Order: sequence, then structure tokens, then C-alpha cells
Amino acid sequence: MNKIIENIKIVLVCSFFICTSSILRAQDNIVMQKEDSSNTAILHDYQNKLAKIEQQRILDSVQRKDLEAQLKSLKTMDNLKKEELQKQLQALNNREKDRLAQKKAQIDLMKHTAKGYPVMGFFKDTLFIIYSKIGSFTAAERAKAVSNRIYGLSDIFNFMPDSLKLIDAETSVDLFYGDKIIMSVTENDAIWNNSTKQLLANKYKEIIGNAVMHHNDEVSFPVLAKNIGLAILVFLIMGGGLLYSGKLFKWTFIQIIKQKGKIVSGIKIKNYTLLDADRQVRILVSINNIFKWFIYLLIIYIALTILFSIFPWTENLANILFFYIVNPIKKIATGFWNYLPNLITVIVIVVVFHYILKGFHFLKTEIEKENLRLPSFYPEWANPTYQIIRILIYAFMLVAIFPYLPGSDSHIFQGVSVFLGFLFTFGSSGSISNIVAGFVITYMRLFTIGDRVKIGEIVGDVIEKSLLVTRIRTIKNEIISIPNSIVMASHTINYNRDAVNNGLIIYTTVTIGYDVPWKDVHQALIDASLRTEFVLHDPKPFVLQTSLDDFYVSYEINAYINEPNKQAVIYSDLRQNIQDVFNERGIEIMSPHYRALRDGNQSSIPAEHLPEDYKTPTFNINMRKGN
Repeated sequence: MNKIIENIKIVLVCSFFICTSSILRAQDNIVMQKEDSSNTAILHDYQNKLAKIEQQRILDSVQRKDLEAQLKSLKTMDNLKKEELQKQLQALNNREKDRLAQKKAQIDLMKHTAKGYPVMGFFKDTLFIIYSKIGSFTAAERAKAVSNRIYGLSDIFNFMPDSLKLIDAETSVDLFYGDKIIMSVTENDAIWNNSTKQLLANKYKEIIGNAVMHHNDEVSFPVLAKNIGLAILVFLIMGGGLLYSGKLFKWTFIQIIKQKGKIVSGIKIKNYTLLDADRQVRILVSINNIFKWFIYLLIIYIALTILFSIFPWTENLANILFFYIVNPIKKIATGFWNYLPNLITVIVIVVVFHYILKGFHFLKTEIEKENLRLPSFYPEWANPTYQIIRILIYAFMLVAIFPYLPGSDSHIFQGVSVFLGFLFTFGSSGSISNIVAGFVITYMRLFTIGDRVKIGEIVGDVIEKSLLVTRIRTIKNEIISIPNSIVMASHTINYNRDAVNNGLIIYTTVTIGYDVPWKDVHQALIDASLRTEFVLHDPKPFVLQTSLDDFYVSYEINAYINEPNKQAVIYSDLRQNIQDVFNERGIEIMSPHYRALRDGNQSSIPAEHLPEDYKTPTFNINMRKGN
């Protein structure tokens, strides 16, 4: 059953291959018909020009005969008249030479554009080409008529090439078999073939005689029997090749399955499994099937080419099949060979620009490491500057290479290039604005990786700067991506820029009642800040009184730190320490809506921070009395 299915597949493939060949031949015929229409117009124009030259030749021929007749009728003593007639004849002969030269020049010019019509042999092979017409017969009609007459010679029993005869006519050399004319060779035919009428007629006679003899030999019974035997042998070899190829690939299929988990155990790259065993087996089986059908098609292709070449009627088809493979390979090889000088030029350009880039990369590395210092050029500018230079160098390299690319002069190639440029320009305007903003931000030196910044209302540490976005990690461990164009349009606060050298000032405000001496408050705030971790003792913290309100005074403690990335923790510790110090010193912190009424109410200070006498009733009575 499997063999039957395989045979059906093979027959289907063969049918598909033959149908494809037929379609391709049909397409070639359509192209040839279009070319023939164009060629007919060219030859028609050519025939009109030659017709004018031929008319002049006829007039000159009539005039020459008249002059020759006059010369014969002159008397011997009439030398003056005779000399005048001879001059006229010489002028006609010179004109004849000029006419032939003009016709030859016209035909030579047409050889570059015009295509003639083939005279076909018995096996669809071209015997020779006809370009010119005779009388009312066009070149195409002549070629068809000569082909039919040659084909009629195959019906003649015991045909011999010597039976073909050449007879000179007034304007041509005619080829006869018996009393039947096969073709006529004119002066135009001779000029087209760079020959004379007699030599060209002899050449055609030999070609036609050999074609008829070859046909008679090929259709003889012994030759046909031998060809049929060879065809059967080709079929047997093809069948054997397909059979054993199928067995070979079946064996390879079984071996692939058997090696699963052994040789076929998957592909790993370090710790990453690129292919597991099952997937690798499937891929190998697919490759095995692809090779199997490739070998099947190759065997069928070679067999059909040999088979068609055995019989003369299909020999032309064999050449077509053969050139289906040879011509593309030949074109590829010829194209590569012709492109080789341009390829070498492209390689040289790429190598030169590669080393130029390496030079700039070396300078970039040295500037980043601060081994090389340039005035007013910061190390963090090295990489973006290098990226800009690299883009410009690549663009210039592409411009230099473009004329040497295959198909660069094609209108389709140029149209696609313009279309892609149009898409890139109008489809990436937002991206380009972000890229430009990214470069500007770099050269403005707004921040570097690790800086604590505030962009708009977002506060966090910079973790990435790219050409398109800036990424920030907030104190809540959120990753926020901000387009560079928005960064450019927003105000940016950098807490790290001057923190190492001069320190960053953190500050917070407390409100204390007027009953507490301001000096005590100042000292308490300074002591609280000095207790806080990461607060610098030098410069010393200081206090500012920011307002005198109706019920309280606003005090602002300012302290220096050099760890901007820990502001949240430092602020929290500072406020805790302020509460602890104020509670220890018996100072109440007044909020905007809190009043201290000394009428015996409990103090806002936690009990654990109050002295013992604060907790007694006597103290509360004294407080109510205002003592």
C-alpha cells in the first residue's frame, strides 16, 4: 500500500513538473509574440527604406541598358559621343556602388535591433534566419513557405543532396529540386549575412540537404528501435533510482528515531536549551523529507532530460529543460563574476570605514576613562558623541556604497528606497524628537545614572538613560519610563549634583507656641538633627524662623547631608528625633489648629517624658491658677 502511495506521489510530481514546463513555455510564447510584433514594425520600416533604394536601382538599370544600346549604335568615328556615354555609364556604376554601400549601412544598422524569422527543420530546429522580403512576401511568410517546402522533401524516396540545383535569375539565385523551387536568395539576403548571393545559396543548399538526410536517418526503423530501447532503459534506471532513494531515506528516518536521547539529545547553549530532543528529531525528520523530495525531483528531471534528448522530435524540449537549470546558474555565476569588481570596492570601503570607527571608539574609551582630557569636554559626553559620529559615518558609508549595490540603478529599487525614507520620516517623528531630546539631555548634563532627581512630580533614582526614554525607580520601588521629550519640557531637580562637595540641605518645619523661648527651640532642633544618621556635623545645622503666626512661631531646621538617595529615611529619622528631643525637654509642638489652654488640662507631651511632679494634682491646680 505504501509503495502504491509513493508511486502516486511520484506520478503527481511528474505531472506537476510537466505542467509547470508547459506553463513556462506558454509564457515564453506570449513574450515572443510581443517581441515579434515589435520586430515586425522594425522590419517594416526597414523594408520601406530598402524599397526606395531598390526603386533607384531599377531606374539606374533601365538607364544603363539604354546607354549600352546607344554605345553599340554609335559609329566608330564618333568618339566624342562615345566618351560622353561612357562617362554616364561610369557615373551609373559609381551610383551602383554607393547604392550597395548605402544598403549595407542600412542593414548593418538594423542588425542591432531587428530579429529575423527562422526557417524550421524537421525537429523544430532552426536551419537559418530570413530577414528580408521578396515582392509581396514578407520575411515571416518567406520563412514559413521555405520551411513547408523543406518539410515536403521528406516525402521523396531516396532523396540525395546532389538533386538540389542552383540557377541564377535576374535578381536572385534560386534553389530547385527538380522543377520545384525551394527558395530564392536575393542581394538583400547576401548583405544580411555578409556574403554574396552565390556563396549564401550554396550554404543554404548544403544546410537543407543535410537536414533532409538527417531526418531520413532518424526516422528509419533501426534508429527508432534503438531509441525506444534507450527510453525503456532510462525508465528502468529512473524507477530503480526512485526505489532505492526511497529505501535510503526510510533508513535514515529510522536511524534518526533510534538516536533520540543518544546522539540526538537536544542543543544547549550554556544554560539555555535551544532545542530539546523531540524538537530536534522533528527538525531532522523534516530535513530528511526535504532531501528525499529534492533527490526525487532531481532524478525525474535528469531522466526526463535524457529521455527527451533520445528522440529527435523532443530534443528541443530536452534543451529547454536542461537550460531551465543551467541558465539560472550561468546567470548567477556571470552576474557574480561581473559584480566582483564592485564587490571588491564595497569590501574596501567597508574595511576603511571599519578602521575609522575603531579609531573613534579608541578615543571614546580613553575619554571615558579620563586618560585623555579635552578642554570643556566631559567624560559622560564621550559615548553619545561617539554614537552620533558612528551614525554619520554609517550614513556616509551607505552613500559611498549605494552606487555599487546590484540593482541600485533600477527604478524599482529607487522607488522602494524613497518609500522607506517616507515611512521613516513621517512614521517616526515622535521617536526622532525623543532621540534628539536624549542627545540634548546628555549634553546638558542634567543627571547621570544613580542620581536622585525630581522630574515634574516624579521623584526617584535614575536607573537608565536611552535615546528614547529615561527610567526612574521611585522610593516605592516603582519603575517609571519618561519620554525624553517630556523630560525636556519639564523642570528637573537633581539632588546629587552638588551633594558630595557642598552637601544637600534637608529641612522640615515645626510650630511652637510663643511661651517657649526661641533659643531653647533652636537648640532642641539642632540637637535633634545632630542625632540623625547621615546628617553632617560640618557644616553645622541651622534654624530659620519662617513666620510669626497668631498662636505659634514656625521654626525650620536645615541640615546638610551627602546621601541624597536616602532622603526618605533621613527625613523620617529627623522627625522622630525632633519629637524625642522636644518631649525630653518638655516642649510641646503646636499644630496650626492646636492651642495650649493652661486650665488644668493634660499636657500634649507623652507621660513617659514628663517629670513626676507634672503628673500630680497639685501641678494641675497650679496650672489652672496660672502659677
